[in-house]
Amino acid sequence: MSRQPARTPSQRQLRVGEEVRHVLALALERGEIRDPAVKGVAITVTEVRISPDLKNATAFVVPLGGGDAAPIVKALNKASGFLRSWVSQHVQLRYTPRIAFEADLSFDEAQRIENVLNDPRVRRDLTRADEPENDA
Repeated sequence: MSRQPARTPSQRQLRVGEEVRHVLALALERGEIRDPAVKGVAITVTEVRISPDLKNATAFVVPLGGGDAAPIVKALNKASGFLRSWVSQHVQLRYTPRIAFEADLSFDEAQRIENVLNDPRVRRDLTRADEPENDA
């Protein structure tokens, strides 16, 4: 079985994803979720990816200031039905997408890359590559 290459999201997918992201952020900001794992925790919804048929969405979240996202993701997935109805009340769509939550690991990956680039051995190699060569 061969795997299809990932398609670029359409403008509609991007627009709907951004609107859903704003509505989810509003619900979290207003404290609409009563779960203790989420109560009093500032959560950032970094991205919402919508499937091409607009029926499924994956929302990427991260606790503001860092920390363990696992209990937050678990609580949000538990409350996904409520959040789906919240989205349906605030976004005009023919079908309200099913929402799954995942931890956004892009910030951790960016920090890992930053640490590698700041390593003295790597920095030494980078500065040598940037120096002009003398052809004398």
